[in-house]
Amino acid sequence: MSSETGISLHVLSDSLGETGEMVARAVVSQYSPGDFRIELLPRATTPEQLRDEVHSHCGTRCIFLYTLVDEKLRAEMERLCDEGVNGVDLLGPSVEMLERVTGKRPSGRVGAVHDIDREYFDRIGAMEFAVSHDDGRNPEELVEADVILIGVSRSSKTPLCMYLAYKGIRAANVPLAPRVDPPEQLFDIDPRRIFGLMTNAELLIDIRQERMREMRTFVPRYAEREAVEEELTEARSFMRRLGCLVIRTDNRAIEEAAQDIIGHLDGGLITKD
Repeated sequence: MSSETGISLHVLSDSLGETGEMVARAVVSQYSPGDFRIELLPRATTPEQLRDEVHSHCGTRCIFLYTLVDEKLRAEMERLCDEGVNGVDLLGPSVEMLERVTGKRPSGRVGAVHDIDREYFDRIGAMEFAVSHDDGRNPEELVEADVILIGVSRSSKTPLCMYLAYKGIRAANVPLAPRVDPPEQLFDIDPRRIFGLMTNAELLIDIRQERMREMRTFVPRYAEREAVEEELTEARSFMRRLGCLVIRTDNRAIEEAAQDIIGHLDGGLITKD
């Protein structure tokens, strides 16, 4: 199906469709913006419903990415593909390969990846912790964090916290602002749990200027070079006083910086009391 917004990639699933959507986003990222759009179809529960959904959305260049665990639904989709529907099975080949190599039969449970287990609860708890301890909130609870990120404004503290939280790591962040004393609790915490985020002045100025444009406001000295360099110098000095590790965030993806932190955690540097 084509439209002014591009060709549709239809994502079909008998669960939430998150896996198919993630793959679809990875695929369309290889093309120019607007070439494709992603459409997540309603959850399929019966072969009849599946066939109706496919036929109602199918055009001359109709494309389906599907993650169907139920054998009857997969068989129905395979029949539709044999009839000419353009479909890609995202799970089937991998499951079949595992079964062939190991001899182990898959459970066939729809939504098994979303089973409520300890890992799931850890991740949800970590995300709630990150939200309630963002930007220096609830400093008296910093001791409960697995990781504490400190840094000047717009040094990627919040995005990094949320990424770590998605990994199940309870992360808090504390801003280092001019003429504002950081919470005293930081000095009572193992410095190996604290990570200072550092960036370069020029990039920080650009980010802050863009932020003010977005907010349609002006904050004196917020993006002035002399003030920014002074902030960074003070931040470095405070990080040295704490004895914490410093992570560079300039010109790096959030995932890259997070992997530096996770690497230290995996290395056994952090153990909670």
